[in-house]
Amino acid sequence: MSQKSYDGSPIVYLVPTPIGNMADITLRAIDVLKSVSVIFSEDTRVTGLLLNHLGIKKRLISSHNFNESNNGDKLLAFLSNGESVAVVSDRGTPAISDPGYGLVRVAIDNGYNVVALPGPTAFVPALIVSGLDVSSFTFYGFLNSKSSKRRKELDDLRFHRETLIFYESTHRLQEMLEDILKVLGNRKISISREISKRYEEVFRGNVADVITEVSGAKGEFVIVVDGACEDNACDNLSICEHVEFYKSLGNSDMDAIKMVARERNVPKSVVYNEYHNLENR
Repeated sequence: MSQKSYDGSPIVYLVPTPIGNMADITLRAIDVLKSVSVIFSEDTRVTGLLLNHLGIKKRLISSHNFNESNNGDKLLAFLSNGESVAVVSDRGTPAISDPGYGLVRVAIDNGYNVVALPGPTAFVPALIVSGLDVSSFTFYGFLNSKSSKRRKELDDLRFHRETLIFYESTHRLQEMLEDILKVLGNRKISISREISKRYEEVFRGNVADVITEVSGAKGEFVIVVDGACEDNACDNLSICEHVEFYKSLGNSDMDAIKMVARERNVPKSVVYNEYHNLENR
């Protein structure tokens, strides 16, 4: 059902906030924060610092991952009274690996307008400075904190051709990179640290090299990983994995075997025997 965003009815504004440099706040974001009746905030202390910096005084309501589901009635109370509200996370764009989705769903389900402002989000600058393919990508966000589940998630992404983008924290970065190396292979990778802040840094190279280089680094990280079979990434696959990759794209067994043989410059019989020997084990 079509709905005009600006029809005079109250609006839920999703307002991106700076991920580091305060100057990244947009003029429109400032105007919206000034105009709304209330701000639903992931952390009222963090948002309070931003508002003080901007010279804005506004009522704040705590709305984070652990209480967002209880805030729907509060949101609707403001909207039903004709009052527009803003939703912000600590840093970046609400609902992108941050709270916000629950309030968006409540507003939409009750027929209210939701307007998202363009603005800061960490994965976009990390992608475009990575030097990896930007024509298609999958933003995954945070992988599971447990290695066994994280490896399963990575295994599900193993044959994706598009560039992969993840978030990770300081204390799990090394383990996560080791799992990437084990499951995805020694692909090209870019890791951006502390985007837009004074100590912003980008690590580029193959996974095995970057694991050592990034050791000890602290901050917030965005990890950008080459897609399957991009820039010779298939060199890191076994013959059987290479065949499975082409089968995952819809090719038959024989067509996939022919493609692998051609790319590896080996006889089809070698690929055929290797692949079917694995199947028969």
